[in-house]
Amino acid sequence: MKLTGKRVGVLVEEGFEDLEFWVPVMRLREEGAEVVVIGTGRQPVFKGKHCLEARPDVTAEQVSAEGLDGLVVPGGWGPDKLRRFDAVLDLVRTMHAQGKVIASICHGGWVLASAGIVRGRKATGSRGIRDDLQNAGAQWVDAPAFREGNLVWGRVVADIPAFCRELVAALSEA
Repeated sequence: MKLTGKRVGVLVEEGFEDLEFWVPVMRLREEGAEVVVIGTGRQPVFKGKHCLEARPDVTAEQVSAEGLDGLVVPGGWGPDKLRRFDAVLDLVRTMHAQGKVIASICHGGWVLASAGIVRGRKATGSRGIRDDLQNAGAQWVDAPAFREGNLVWGRVVADIPAFCRELVAALSEA
């Protein structure tokens, strides 16, 4: 198990993309990582776009970047809500400043853009956020998944396998 001893946060909010949340969570656990589901505190259980549920373990205010080895931002409509919470953006900024792995798929890039950490970096996600990433200073790349430094990017649901491979590799090397 490549990730034994690693602790990875996964952000969640109402309207998350079910597969982009649950598949990475299961893949990380399969590799031995401790997964911490991080919410906003708005409610105790969130429903995904396709009605699967996720229950946060902690809120963004309760978790420390120092206690995490990585962070995953799934897509869906949840990222549009997540980026409105200062504690979420502060967590992303602090983890980025510490050089920790931050992974984003689909619309998750909204959170990274709002945190101000994409300027001058390559980025991908759903085509629906291409302009947002470019306006935040990122260079758009139309690729299923890739890593640039501490950032791991995935495009859409169909690219989850490639995204998970990049995520596991990045965390195992960190």
